[in-house]
Amino acid sequence: MSSPGSSIISALGAGSGVDFIKLADDIAAASFAGQRNNLTSRRQSLEAQVSAAAQLRNALTSLASALGERIRNGDLAPRGVVANPAVATVSVAPGALPRGTFSLEVSALASAQTLVSAPLASSDALVGEGTFTLRLGTVDGTSFTPDAARDPITIAVSASDTLASLASKINQASGGAIAAYVASGTGGARLVLKGREGAANGFVVEATGMGGGPVPGDLEYLAWAPGASAPPLQSVARDAAFSLDGVAMTSPSNRVTGLPGGFSLTLGATNVGAPTTISFGGNSSALSAVMGDLVAALNDITAQVNELAAPLGGPLGNDNGARALRRSLAALAGEVVMPGAAAGAPRTLGDLGLALNRDGTFRLDAARLSRALEDQPEAVAAMFTTGASGVFATIDRFVRANSSIGNPGTLGGSLTRYERELAASDARLGKIAEQQEALRLRLTREFTASERRVAAAQSTLAFLRQQVDLWSARER
Repeated sequence: MSSPGSSIISALGAGSGVDFIKLADDIAAASFAGQRNNLTSRRQSLEAQVSAAAQLRNALTSLASALGERIRNGDLAPRGVVANPAVATVSVAPGALPRGTFSLEVSALASAQTLVSAPLASSDALVGEGTFTLRLGTVDGTSFTPDAARDPITIAVSASDTLASLASKINQASGGAIAAYVASGTGGARLVLKGREGAANGFVVEATGMGGGPVPGDLEYLAWAPGASAPPLQSVARDAAFSLDGVAMTSPSNRVTGLPGGFSLTLGATNVGAPTTISFGGNSSALSAVMGDLVAALNDITAQVNELAAPLGGPLGNDNGARALRRSLAALAGEVVMPGAAAGAPRTLGDLGLALNRDGTFRLDAARLSRALEDQPEAVAAMFTTGASGVFATIDRFVRANSSIGNPGTLGGSLTRYERELAASDARLGKIAEQQEALRLRLTREFTASERRVAAAQSTLAFLRQQVDLWSARER
């Protein structure tokens, strides 16, 4: 780095013959070399510790996240089977545990009202200026009962609107309550209006045109209300009707939720007079698979701990958080998963086949897991929920206990400490750089002043030598 002193020394011709600029740089660097080297070495060690602790902490959080996702997506829930699959399909909500069998008889499927208008020449035919209104409610035979809780859907129709543009306006204004499209057939183009499933989603069409009456080209031509002379509906809005174990029920949709034990049905056909059976069984294959995956994930974490926390050469070889993680892993098989389990029912991860080898790795005791699935299928299924007790809750507590940044004795606490020490090392290196530069500048100023004095002395010496030479010449 150049300075005012360096240019002055160059201008003076470096009369002393010494490179004071390099000398100042070398002295300043040497003065702080020991501290800088120690901090640099410590910083490299801290970076390795931060990386190792973060790697283990991420492995732990990934384990909890993956297990939670497996349980929440319902893959491990009991499987429901409908004896006549054409009548309905069954699904179970994550964490739900429906039990036993149910009788199902469907007498009616939910349907949506479908209305087809009188024909026009084409989809580009003008419908006439005016106001087009859809009122929602219940259509029952020749009567209509409006739903006071829902506002009418009112659409302004211009003189340039066609059957196709009117359908587009209906779709935009209804927000999905009514779907509209134009169907062109042998009799011309017709406006088709379809509501949502359920008896409460019927509708009527009110149209106020320019006074021409219900003729093509006047908006009133598209109006509809139930009555003896009204065109019949293509389908009527109605609720699904069914009985479950002899109890009559209705649903506005063919998707029926809130059933006993947390299962849902999607109705597909009626079976009046021929009830079908819904039964539930444990999902043994999925539960065995998730236990196998859990063992593999724990062994992966164990391998990382053995490498990163090795007593010789491991960046976390003397880390309290890593030692605590080892202890937690060793105790995991004995962790009580279901504290309120009945006598003889599985309570621990060990009861589900999680076993610890002598070298600290894990294995799956398939025979023990199979016995639990055969003898206590419902109790095992209850362990795989997202509640306060269960396999996920146990693994989640294990992960949180070892990754908490607020506890200095955990891996998370170690990571926080290493990051804090790394930041302090960076700050100290920055301070040393400032001090080194300040020393270099001070030495440069001092050497510059010395060089000036040397140059002045040399100039005086040269003058004196010149005078002596002159005096000597005169005397000769």
